[in-house]
Amino acid sequence: MNGAIIKILGMSFLTSMLMLSGCQLVQLHENQLSQSLNNKVTNILTSQHLSSATANIIYLTNFTQKSCLAKFDQCLKAFDDIHSTDKDAYHAALSELYLAKALELEQKCHVVSASNCSDMELKYLDLSLRHSYYYLFESKNTPSHRAFDFRQNQVRIFYNVAISKLISRYYELHHHTHLPDTILIAGHTYKVDSSQFPHLNERMIVDIKSSYNMNFSGFHTVNRTDGLGAEFVVEFTENYKNNGFILDPVQFYQNLLSPNIHEPKVLPLTALMVPEDPSVPFDVETSNFKIRLIDPYLYQQVDVNQADYTLTANYSAPYGYWLSQNKLGQAGYWTLLNKENDLLMPHLYMLEPYNPNKKVIVFIHGLASSPEAWVSLTNDIMGDQQLRDHYQVWQVFYSTNMPIFESRYQIYTLLTQIFKNIQTKNPPVKNAVLIGHSMGGVISRLLVSHQDISEAAIKKMTKSQYDMLLQHPVIYERFQFKPIPNFSRAIFIAAPHRGTMYADRWFTRLARNIIKLPNEFYNSVQSTSLLDKTNPSPHHGLIENGASNLSESSDFMLLTKDVIPVRAIKYHSIMGNSVDSEQPTFMSDGIVPYQSSHLEGAQSEKIIRSDHYVQMTTSAINEMRRILLVHLEETEPQTTSNHP
Repeated sequence: MNGAIIKILGMSFLTSMLMLSGCQLVQLHENQLSQSLNNKVTNILTSQHLSSATANIIYLTNFTQKSCLAKFDQCLKAFDDIHSTDKDAYHAALSELYLAKALELEQKCHVVSASNCSDMELKYLDLSLRHSYYYLFESKNTPSHRAFDFRQNQVRIFYNVAISKLISRYYELHHHTHLPDTILIAGHTYKVDSSQFPHLNERMIVDIKSSYNMNFSGFHTVNRTDGLGAEFVVEFTENYKNNGFILDPVQFYQNLLSPNIHEPKVLPLTALMVPEDPSVPFDVETSNFKIRLIDPYLYQQVDVNQADYTLTANYSAPYGYWLSQNKLGQAGYWTLLNKENDLLMPHLYMLEPYNPNKKVIVFIHGLASSPEAWVSLTNDIMGDQQLRDHYQVWQVFYSTNMPIFESRYQIYTLLTQIFKNIQTKNPPVKNAVLIGHSMGGVISRLLVSHQDISEAAIKKMTKSQYDMLLQHPVIYERFQFKPIPNFSRAIFIAAPHRGTMYADRWFTRLARNIIKLPNEFYNSVQSTSLLDKTNPSPHHGLIENGASNLSESSDFMLLTKDVIPVRAIKYHSIMGNSVDSEQPTFMSDGIVPYQSSHLEGAQSEKIIRSDHYVQMTTSAINEMRRILLVHLEETEPQTTSNHP
């Protein structure tokens, strides 16, 4: 009997202990490091869930995230009822909560295009912005005191995204070709301040787009600076007029600038929102804001409340957006078939407004190519602060079906005109750098050389070509090479200076026969007789397409292969080698042999394991970066390099 009682008591005790164990609320679990870190960074922008700091305050209101957003006004009232004296936590949570509600409405407003829906979306973005600003700049705890506070970084991102969403949504609803002085959002007046973006008011605006979500398949990385402010790209209109082929562009454009010189069509823009009057105490509900529009090419720091902060910037997005919108890669191929009428004359594209404090780099692409050939190097320059601060990029785009003599002359006159035009308002452009790949390398060499080959060229002309020469003496200038004095350094990449046998293989000969020359050009450089056009003879005088000129036996190569840059030019060679030999007589990139791309007198020569498109390799990019940094050190002794 006693044994049974003891057994029953023992089981009761065990049951009680198990029940007590089941009531244990807090138990230790060790998560993986990745999960723990993820829990710290989670917020409404990185997942469907609010941050843990905001979720904790919602918990105290007896709401869940779902019910809070569904009964938003009631949830906000509960927020006001329970918030403690910790104003930082309160404003940080509200900045995220208002942003979450705006994001929820963003989906609905695009489906139901009702003005009241958009107005509410803008209202919540405005409030998110106000509370995040209060947390960041009006708290007793200054940003420097919270430098390592993760919550501060979260709220900074809420602030940036709220600006991005607010401006993007407003611009969708109110499309302005010129920005107004003030705009009205959620009952508040926002003053628009573009004093730190002088180029913004000079041209009409096509579009303003947030670049937060922009990604480009052709970039190995998107170069941006993470800081204060929202990043955008701004696209401008362009009044372009195609004047067709012009035999004498110097005379034609003596009183006007060529429309083929293009100011940047897409630029980066960073926007901040700060109180309009910083001397008046800030009030979340009533203070008016000022939208500061800033050019990140000109400013890397921004002052707010008498303190400097790193400015958000995206340097890759404008370049990628421009390339993708204009489909330049496709256009480069179509020129060979004479399908791009706008490329009868070469074009020059500036990637940023001219800055007299930066040196100019001019890129010239090769056969059947376009400015896309330089995407990796250009993007790398934009991503390197030292290079970005000291260089500005110009891209030449030309039709590679044209004879190289013609392309060189037209590019020469185009560059000469832009340098001359710039120097009417600015100091002379000095120490510019010229970089050319393949056919572009050959053209680049002739742009920095001094030699008159007109006498030898005349002997190779057909009668009809010579007749046109007598009628238009400007044709002589196609064969009179003069260096452009603004350049002091050149880089030739995989350039067939002495031609290539690749141009004479059966399949390239077949392709050469398909390539067409524009009739406008043809009719300007030889007589109206059709004899030369239809003549089956392989000799066409000096009128051959660009691909045919690259043959080592072409008249062009025979006339130009020994032309060397002038002494004032420091030049470098970069070439690829895709064969299993390091003997000069055998090395080749598969198209251009080493002996054709090698130039005596080069400051440096870099041979890289690569095919003909060596300019896209990281080794070539690093070599060009090295040369550009050397150029800075030699032309600006005070410039120091942080690079090996």
